Amino acid sequence: MAFSDGDFVEIEYSAYDSADGKIIETTDEKAARDAGIYDKHMHYGRRLIIFGFSRVINGLDRELRRMSVGQHEKFTFGPDDAFGKRNEDYIRVMRLSDMREMGVDPHPGMRVNLDGMVATVRNVASGRVTVDMNHPYAGHDIKYEIKIVGNPKSDAERIKALGQAYDVEPSEAQLQDSTVLLKYGPDKKKDEAYYVDKAALIRAVFETMKGVSNINVEEQYRREEKKEEATKQVAATSS
Repeated sequence: MAFSDGDFVEIEYSAYDSADGKIIETTDEKAARDAGIYDKHMHYGRRLIIFGFSRVINGLDRELRRMSVGQHEKFTFGPDDAFGKRNEDYIRVMRLSDMREMGVDPHPGMRVNLDGMVATVRNVASGRVTVDMNHPYAGHDIKYEIKIVGNPKSDAERIKALGQAYDVEPSEAQLQDSTVLLKYGPDKKKDEAYYVDKAALIRAVFETMKGVSNINVEEQYRREEKKEEATKQVAATSS
């Protein structure tokens, strides 16, 4: 089976630095904890890949397109097919005062955003900060163990997969003609992250599902009773 641009697949994988065999990224939460790379902000479990849209290293994009659902493979990619070769032009020296004006108090190993690129602080000394905008594993061979575990095909399946990927899966999704209706019940926590993720989901649906022209969102809210109940309890205690 060959996948093409626009196809959806769900994968599980672990990536290792071939130089020392250490795991550098994984969809397995237990493996991440065991390796000391667990990130509470990371969504573990199957990862959605949309060919032609998702940011995937060249080697992985090429090999995944040749695989089929249920297939498990191991690949090792050189720098050209992984995170690129190291480029000394990506190393910069900045004034410490400039970084502090940006609200950053740098220390070695810290990751910072500079001019739209993520950089690693390598050294802080004598009022100067050395930052490296190469990928942390640029120049490394990377080993992948990967399995395709899903291939969402229907519109409903794709909307569900996108919702899970952005951590804002609707309680119900309907598609009629070219209009999508996303429903979020009262039990869905509607905090700041919810609104950011929902906007990202809507953008992703428009970008990856060309037959969709309109998206409507239906949200339900429930009155919080905690304060009212606490007031009643205080009143009862005082009487």
